Amino acid sequence: MKTKIIELPKILDARGNLSFIEENNQIPFKIERAYWIYDVPGGTARGGHAFKEQCEFIVALSGSFDVILEEEKDKRTFHLNRSHYGLYVPNMVWRQMENFSSNSIALVLASTSFDENDYIREYNQYIQFKKKDDRSF
Repeated sequence: MKTKIIELPKILDARGNLSFIEENNQIPFKIERAYWIYDVPGGTARGGHAFKEQCEFIVALSGSFDVILEEEKDKRTFHLNRSHYGLYVPNMVWRQMENFSSNSIALVLASTSFDENDYIREYNQYIQFKKKDDRSF
């Protein structure tokens, strides 16, 4: 599955709206870990890496931010600002998050537990890994 925006169920109610995410339903993987990013100082970027195996689903629970992805030689920016939409990011996609608004909260659901060895933190290594990975098919 490629990177894409996924609309989540939205139940409207005068008392407040409700949305939800279910593993292997709205998102195409079993959730092994959830983490959130918040209190990001103005002008700071997060990410700047790719994962060999891990897939993610990113939701702006509050505020807004941009997710810049490089996938198959294509660079795209996704502006997340609604809590009933999320961004599915498969493995082997270079990602960076920036332009966080005040009080923004990014919820990230991950397909794997934390494993430092799954990270590719240097862009040049990512390019080399992609070339090697592409030849393996």
